[in-house]
Amino acid sequence: MGYDMDVVAGRVATENEPCKTGIEGIDNGLGGGIPLGSAVLLAGSGGSGKTILCMQFLANGAKQGERGIFFTLTEPLFKLTKNMESFSFYDKRLIESGMVNLIDLRIINERLGLDVGKYTLEEASALLDVLHDIVDELNIKRLVIDSITALCYRLQTKEMIRDFIFRLGSLLTAMDCTAIFTSEVPPRVFQYSQYGVEEFIADGIVLLGDIERKGDLIRTLQVIKMRGTAHSRTKFAMNISSKNGIEIAPLLKSRE
Repeated sequence: MGYDMDVVAGRVATENEPCKTGIEGIDNGLGGGIPLGSAVLLAGSGGSGKTILCMQFLANGAKQGERGIFFTLTEPLFKLTKNMESFSFYDKRLIESGMVNLIDLRIINERLGLDVGKYTLEEASALLDVLHDIVDELNIKRLVIDSITALCYRLQTKEMIRDFIFRLGSLLTAMDCTAIFTSEVPPRVFQYSQYGVEEFIADGIVLLGDIERKGDLIRTLQVIKMRGTAHSRTKFAMNISSKNGIEIAPLLKSRE
């Protein structure tokens, strides 16, 4: 591989430097990357590439010395890692070294004794405290929650959802930790979240979708909003390859 783990672990990002996803088309469209400390909603239906994009975001960050963490509520960890093995950006040494951490939030819920159905205000606050402590203790600079939809299902009202995401985003910003929250939406429906609250709290929204062209379904990616940077709102064609993972190209050139 083209990186040294000792050098990687020692790198410190400079203040105001954007958080580069490492996916060229996305970074170019954002003027260099995601503004540091932002919370981005990554919306899409099943099979749109959300999890792959998130893992590539963490792996690319780890190779640049930024520790990442992936919290899952929707997929067992062994399936997550198995599905990533075919991609060249995935390197199990990043996980073994602690540069990329994988945690099942359901296990945290069990250890905290949280109700498996719905959170009370106190339980939601307890979970926030645990997430803060993990990010702080491990010096996490990139965080993924897959999915915020499943997490918000346990919050009983839109007010609780709004408060939870706002507080989580605020504590991550204070620690210069850039986050991606995946959001599950129906296919070919122009919406960004399940509960209609998440998009108003997030700093950015990236929408994954598809269009039909001559009988083929072409994956698409579009940045809807991103606070703190001038960005393109162009809809791009998105391809998923085993060699490069997520690839972005102008939509009109997607079939070349």
